[in-house]
Amino acid sequence: MTSLNAQTRLGDLIKTQPEAMRYFESVGIDYCCGGHRPLGEACDAVGLDCDSVLKTLGSLPKAAEGSPSPADWEKATLTDLIAHIVPTHHDFLRTELPRLDKLVTKVLEVHGERHPEMERIYDLFQALTADLMPHLMKEEQILYPFIRSMESGQQGGACFGTVQSPIRVMEMEHEAVGAILAELRKLTNSYTAPADGCATFQALYQGLAGLEADIHLHIYLENQILHPRAIAMESSLQG
Repeated sequence: MTSLNAQTRLGDLIKTQPEAMRYFESVGIDYCCGGHRPLGEACDAVGLDCDSVLKTLGSLPKAAEGSPSPADWEKATLTDLIAHIVPTHHDFLRTELPRLDKLVTKVLEVHGERHPEMERIYDLFQALTADLMPHLMKEEQILYPFIRSMESGQQGGACFGTVQSPIRVMEMEHEAVGAILAELRKLTNSYTAPADGCATFQALYQGLAGLEADIHLHIYLENQILHPRAIAMESSLQG
């Protein structure tokens, strides 16, 4: 493996060291939407010393042998990657968002007076859901079918002309989702329930932390693997 340094792209780093994902989440480094940035730039953005981060990365326990790695999807077909994303991440969101909606509503009702930040947390969660649900449909009904057809050699006409057009829209929407998650992490003190938080409060924050982790990996797989490979495939076919 190439040694890590300040110029290593976050997206490439995750492929070789997937255990870094949770560490990056804990310190606020965006490896999904910001996967194109070098590590040094990402550290500067959140006020971290790059040398210290590199030292921590070098001491992280390695992922268990045989554990799934994002790099594995670079070897799979795009059709197989899509077939993984939909049941693993899209279906998770369709189940988890309604569950968390009930929790955030209850916590706001019971604890909102003592914790006024809950009103903003509630609003952010509603905005997150409003952004994600149509986003999933656009991927499943427009982008994914086009990529599958292109990979199978059945290139039909598309109203958007090139795969880069819907990908650009999807990545802009990913940026919006990433910004909401970043604000949620800040408002919840990195999903640390307050001392007077009840079991529902704790369950909400645990659920939000799990939601963030899943969305980050979801976006990473699309921004850093699916989208670049689809663009490269289209370019190759047109060439």
